Amino acid sequence: MSDPVKEYFARKIEDLCKRLEDNNFNAYSADNSGEALEIVKNIINELEPVSISWGGSLTFKNSGIYDVLKNMENKDIIDTFDSSLPKSEIMELRRKALFSDLFITGTNAITENGTLVNLDMIGNRVGAITFGPKHVIILAGRNKIVKDFDSAVKRIKHYVAPVNVRRLNKKTPCLKTSLCMDCSSPDRICNVWSIIERSFPEGRINLIFINEDLGY
Repeated sequence: MSDPVKEYFARKIEDLCKRLEDNNFNAYSADNSGEALEIVKNIINELEPVSISWGGSLTFKNSGIYDVLKNMENKDIIDTFDSSLPKSEIMELRRKALFSDLFITGTNAITENGTLVNLDMIGNRVGAITFGPKHVIILAGRNKIVKDFDSAVKRIKHYVAPVNVRRLNKKTPCLKTSLCMDCSSPDRICNVWSIIERSFPEGRINLIFINEDLGY
């Protein structure tokens, strides 16, 4: 039996991949997380990075790619997810990740014209996407597609941020309201925006669309 939702997004992803290619991204489509993992492996084999790191992304971690990469041999793996380490050491690893050959993460939203919109608490993830690592892989579930920039901002501020506040046990007003209150809380996670319209240099950013709802 056909899956109308999957078929709908397959066409939408195909069109969006073309727009991303026009914007100098390398764009790929995967039917599921397993296919996405194979694409990631192929990109790694092609690029032959010595050092690999990643930024906060549930799509990345829950897809199984994190478990594969952290056990890779003959690679300098900079694991910024290791919660057993002191916060000061984790911060130093995040700085080191900015000099990695390959950085892997997710995105908060992608507009239909091929623009990536992200919001960070610290800025290590958006910083790495925009500059630093030689190559970037971004994993995106179909639920990250939005109509335009205004829709991206609304999605991030009124859905992504309040949900992540709950996940991270932060004490901000949106924990109670489920809406961005543009707060001044010490726990505020909405601090650093990035808007990427084109990949520079051409092909530096590889975006893999996954035809599943993944992450927030």
